[in-house]
Parts: sequence; C-alpha cells; structure tokens
Amino acid sequence: MEELLTETQKAEPDSGSKIIGLTGGIGSGKTTVARFIENCGFPVYYSDDRAKTIVNDNEDVKNKIKEILGSEAYDENGMYDRKFVGGKVFKDDRLLQQLNQIIHPAVRIDFEHWVSQQTKYLVFKETALLFELKLNLQCYKSILVTAEDNIRLKRVMDRDAKTYREVETIMSNQMPEKDKIKLADFVIFNNTNLDDLEEQTEKVIFEIE
Repeated sequence: MEELLTETQKAEPDSGSKIIGLTGGIGSGKTTVARFIENCGFPVYYSDDRAKTIVNDNEDVKNKIKEILGSEAYDENGMYDRKFVGGKVFKDDRLLQQLNQIIHPAVRIDFEHWVSQQTKYLVFKETALLFELKLNLQCYKSILVTAEDNIRLKRVMDRDAKTYREVETIMSNQMPEKDKIKLADFVIFNNTNLDDLEEQTEKVIFEIE
C-alpha cells in the first residue's frame, strides 16, 4: 500500500507542478477524458498502464511477487499472468494486500520520477483507485469522471463482451459513485456525447488554472 499523507497534507512535487488526480469507475470514460487533457497540452500519467509494465520489467517487483504467489505468477515467457494472479487473490484479502504492498510503492516511485521530468505547471495522474487509496490527499485537486450506471453497464458490455451480471459484479465491488462525487473537487458527467465530454473537460481545466 502506498504511504499516505494526512488529510492536512498536500503533496507538492519538486518540479513545481501541481498534481491533479483523475479517476472514474469502469465504463465512466476516464481514459477518454485523459486523452482530451493530453490534447490540451498537459501530461498524463496512466497508473494502471504503468503498473502493468512494472510487474513485467521491474526485477525486484517480479521476485517479490513470486515469493508470495509462486513462480506460476509468470508464464513460460516470463510475463505476468494476470488470470492466475487474479484467481489467487480474488478470494484471499491477505494475499491481495501483500500484492498491493509490492506494486503500489513501485508505482509511487515511478510516478515521482515521472513528475520530476515534467515541465508543465499541471500534471495529471489517472488512476482507478484515487479515492480508495486516499491518493487524492496527495493531489492539488481531484477530478471524477462518472456516468449513469445503466450507461456504464452498456459501454463495458459492448467494449469487453461481458455479460450484464459480470459487469454488475465488477461495479458492485467498486466504491459507490455517490461517495466518489462527495470526495471529488470536480465532477465530469459522461452521459451524452464526446463533444459534451470534451467541453466539460476543457472547462474543468480552465477552472483549475
């Protein structure tokens, strides 16, 4: 688990950039918003994508994962076996916590290095678990991308070819949207079309600036 700041502490990176947290539940469209932000000229750190890279490229992380989950955590090509790992930690909170204690600090270090290389006064950290891990306390401001549940359900069913029940289960295991809305500094509602989503994104960036 990442080291967390207290509620009265806000992280200010050495680069002088302000960190803006960007999050959203499955099917919310947070990745699309992240692309719009990049189009506006601001850098975005994709935490989930970087984590996928780190578990394959960081030898220290790989060894620690093998220690708790066995060598089967990596396939014959030495690549992280997400299906195997998911099956192991899904019903074992202790294992999941141990895995998080390996991956999250590595992502934090990677992010800090990334921030130190940025020159823009605003940098964005896209992560699914912004509020769950209290990472919003390390950000200058936070943005939540959300949408009505039925819209999110249909998007994920169409995108990932999952059943209604499968998507509903995933959503039920995430923090409720109403709780995230209370925590977010800015909320972008993705219920209509891409033009509206882009307009809302630009408006939020302007308000932050």
